[in-house]
Amino acid sequence: MDGTQIDQVRRFNRTVTERVGVLHGHYLGRGRPVGEARLLWEIGEQGQDVRRLRERLGLDSGYVSRLLRSLEADGLVTVEPRPRDRRVRTVRLTDAGRAERAALDRRSDELAGSLLEPLNAAQRVRLVAAMAEVDRLLTAATVALDRVDPDHPDAQHCLRSYFTELRERFETGFDPARSLLPDAGGLRPPHGLFLVARLHGEPVGCAGLKLPPGAPAEVKRMWVAPHTRGLGLGRRFLAELEARAAQHGFDVLRLDTNRALGAAIGLYHSYGFQEVAAFNDEPYAHHWFEKRITSVPSE
Repeated sequence: MDGTQIDQVRRFNRTVTERVGVLHGHYLGRGRPVGEARLLWEIGEQGQDVRRLRERLGLDSGYVSRLLRSLEADGLVTVEPRPRDRRVRTVRLTDAGRAERAALDRRSDELAGSLLEPLNAAQRVRLVAAMAEVDRLLTAATVALDRVDPDHPDAQHCLRSYFTELRERFETGFDPARSLLPDAGGLRPPHGLFLVARLHGEPVGCAGLKLPPGAPAEVKRMWVAPHTRGLGLGRRFLAELEARAAQHGFDVLRLDTNRALGAAIGLYHSYGFQEVAAFNDEPYAHHWFEKRITSVPSE
């Protein structure tokens, strides 16, 4: 990795931590560290499961427990087991906690204003646009791709969402039972694999890879949640599936798609796929693509 890029990232991190005040033990002048303040904001008006908070913030269980004990001791939150499943704990703000959260919101607005105030109008526009871009890219870097069984709840969530979208977008609707892959269970080893993308612990995309003996590898069931489109996840899925196919000794990667999926077709072209003659009789396909890849079977 480029050392100059690493240095710039570290310099940016130092500037941000200094300017937003996270170096101080009393964040925003409210007498508590930034970890407790952020937890109050994430809990929100409706409350949150403790496990969800850990996943959202990427914190370990022990640290979150310490933060919650401190907030509970200050009378800002309550932590109680869910009545129907006592293994699941839910944290909620008290009246005092809601007042503290409101105060933190006001101070946060003031801090944001203090960052913008010294700049002229053009500089403010540039800074806000740059922050939006950094936020988008950092969010993209936060997404994790994990190999899971197609029957995993996160995989099933993505597949249901994918099928719902296809039913709405295809002229003829969509029935997975009529497709050439009626059951994603066909994407289990040794004849395939299935990936799920997760952002803050929540499933936001999926992609499968068929690894048929004596035939090219094939991308199947690739979907990205609408609210995470633009983060480059489609291209990332393709790169990961290509690498996995190459590791299994394949030198050709194929896929088919429907004409209604214009953005996906554009992605395939830009990623190096070439349109070819139909290689299957998928009833929902109008375009067929193929890409030559470098086989690198593992030893």
